Amino acid sequence: MKKIIVGLLVLAMPWLVQARPLLSLVDIQGVRDNQLVGYGLVVGLSGTGDKSQTKFTSQSVKNMLSQFGVQLPAKADPKLKNVAAVAIHATLPPLASKGQLLDVTVSSIGDAKSLRGGTLLLTPLKGLDGQIYAVAQGNLVVGGVKAEGNSGSGITINIPTAGLIPNGGIIEREIPSSFLTATDVVLNLKQPGFNTARNIEKAINKVFGPEVAVAQSHARITVRAPHDQNQRVTFLAMLENLDVEPGPRKAKVVFNARTGTIVVGKDVKVHTAAVSHGNLTVSVAESYNVSQPNAFGRGNTAVTPESDVSIDQERGKVFIWPESEDGTSLQTIVDAVNSLGATPNDLMAILIALDEAGALDGELVVL
Repeated sequence: MKKIIVGLLVLAMPWLVQARPLLSLVDIQGVRDNQLVGYGLVVGLSGTGDKSQTKFTSQSVKNMLSQFGVQLPAKADPKLKNVAAVAIHATLPPLASKGQLLDVTVSSIGDAKSLRGGTLLLTPLKGLDGQIYAVAQGNLVVGGVKAEGNSGSGITINIPTAGLIPNGGIIEREIPSSFLTATDVVLNLKQPGFNTARNIEKAINKVFGPEVAVAQSHARITVRAPHDQNQRVTFLAMLENLDVEPGPRKAKVVFNARTGTIVVGKDVKVHTAAVSHGNLTVSVAESYNVSQPNAFGRGNTAVTPESDVSIDQERGKVFIWPESEDGTSLQTIVDAVNSLGATPNDLMAILIALDEAGALDGELVVL
């Protein structure tokens, strides 16, 4: 009998809820990362760069050389096996200042075989608004390797067409943040909930006084903060030390359709319901018979097809979940689906049917 392994997503009971640091429950509006992207060239490759079919690489090299006073003929097609066109991306930390260093990721966008041993030339990194916020340059650290023989056989370990330049970017422009200029500090809940928002409001007002924090919704709390930047930083440092009890979370059943993984929360309950489960298998076997006339007969040899169709239907099993005062426990659910011999896909179909029948207390989430 097939068994289903169901992961336990432990959701704390209301009387066992443990307080958590405030900033683990919220994000501060205006204190956020910003993504940067750029296009550049990696040089110094040992014959593993882009091939001549990649026209934008040769065009980029021509444009770069022209900036240094080197003019190539318009129809020139240089062989650039040691050069690769790449995309560069980095993350600009919140409230970052000029001169700070960034880690830079470099990825091939042509047909280069490997970036190992390459050096990224000076490349501007732009934000969504098209402004340059950083520049990047340096030697790549590539964790992958690729080797090929003359016969065309080869081996590839990890990804040789992407690499990292630690501290390869330098911030040249700062991004203004509303955190330093706004009248109030806005806290956005990572997992919205009315109970959690109310508990955060009460915890802040208990320490700093009434009406300092106001819960505007289940996902947003505004906090009156000092206007002086130094005092505001001290105020946020005190907020960091606050512990808040989060509200109860929804009981969920999470199903990953790509991997067949099912995670059932501890608080998921099933009320009294009868479930029948069975499989229907249809098999079709094709064969051919040869009909040949007698030696002195005047008939023709003929080939006749023959089909054998069979249907195998597994006997369905009916299981009735007993209901306790607060619903059937998770262990009972696991035992029930194991007794039915259900696969993960079958189990998901059963849970969806139970939800439609109103017998499932829990939210279904399909990834």
